[in-house]
Amino acid sequence: MNSPASDVHAFEAHATDADLADLHARLAAARLPEAETVPRAAPGPRRWEQGVPLADLVDLVDYWRTEYDWRSFETRLDRIGQFRTTIDDLGIHFLHRRSARADATPLILTHGWPGSVAEFIDVIDELADPEDADAPAFHVVAPSLPGFGYSDKPDTTGWGIEKIAAAWVELMGRLGYRKFLAHGGDWGGVITTILGGRFPEHVLGIHTTTAQAPPGSTTDGLTTLEREWTEETRDFWRHRAAYAKQQATRPQTIGYSLVDSPVGLLAWILDKFAEWTDTENSPFEAISRDRILDDVTLYWLTRTGASAARIYYESHNSLDPELRVDVPSAITVYPRDIEKYPRPRAQERFRQIVRWRSPETGGHFPSLEVPEYFVDDLRAGLAAVLAAGR
Repeated sequence: MNSPASDVHAFEAHATDADLADLHARLAAARLPEAETVPRAAPGPRRWEQGVPLADLVDLVDYWRTEYDWRSFETRLDRIGQFRTTIDDLGIHFLHRRSARADATPLILTHGWPGSVAEFIDVIDELADPEDADAPAFHVVAPSLPGFGYSDKPDTTGWGIEKIAAAWVELMGRLGYRKFLAHGGDWGGVITTILGGRFPEHVLGIHTTTAQAPPGSTTDGLTTLEREWTEETRDFWRHRAAYAKQQATRPQTIGYSLVDSPVGLLAWILDKFAEWTDTENSPFEAISRDRILDDVTLYWLTRTGASAARIYYESHNSLDPELRVDVPSAITVYPRDIEKYPRPRAQERFRQIVRWRSPETGGHFPSLEVPEYFVDDLRAGLAAVLAAGR
């Protein structure tokens, strides 16, 4: 897997005018179903019981076609700094923002599904060069998972979470970061867990919002709130995870719709932003339309609806139940996240939890929902991690 640092090349994002025109034409010609049959008048979560409400989708499709500015997002990506390198014959895209601070620590941020590097563009600059001179600073690396965004699409099986974690160690080494910190949520949280558990010689410590406990844990000795978390997590996987089962078993089948229809792709992803954010009536209470469309348009223009879905085929329920993380760990459990594990259960895997937080607001996409809190919490968590490792 080793390759010289010279294999890292600058990259610029630029969709063709033809691709953008095709997107607008497809949006204009979209065939939509009739409206849902659940109550639609009163604001509230019941509007979403059958999925994305027709009225909400129509409004967002119109905005996507007539007002949304993809070029602005491309410019922001390029301003942060984009690069590509090849690891195990697969091209990996990543954002890389070096801090101006001499005391900065390398940090890798890993996204999940249906996220992308778009999750981090509002927080990278502040993490790299904070306005507060006393705040910790980081050399930030945010790679696109294999099959996502501008990373290549694997053409064989095998690119699961263990291989991705090993690739991230290789990537950081090529950038001159032999030792580094790691953060992630969703699949990024699982990969971050593997980084801490498998590569302690390289990983100084981790921060995660997805701290999966080993299977088989009981609710004995838990507080009332911790029992509620356990039940909510079980309910999610029993009753609200059909998307995961589909992508874990038949990613190719759903992939045709996700790559061929921008409206189908938008609805598939918007459904998760709506259900997994800390809101009551619409995801746009917490995340702007532009930020969600940045993410969806990145999937659309790179044709990665199917290839991104395959991470479930490769990795669903595959985290080693025996894996233990001995490096210092900071964990934040947001109240409206989809998986919430109590500290007594999480510490069965994470053996050195140095900071644990349960904020009052936030969901599955905290860097987009509560970006200021996210940055402050991540800094504090990583500062605690570094202090514990000294």
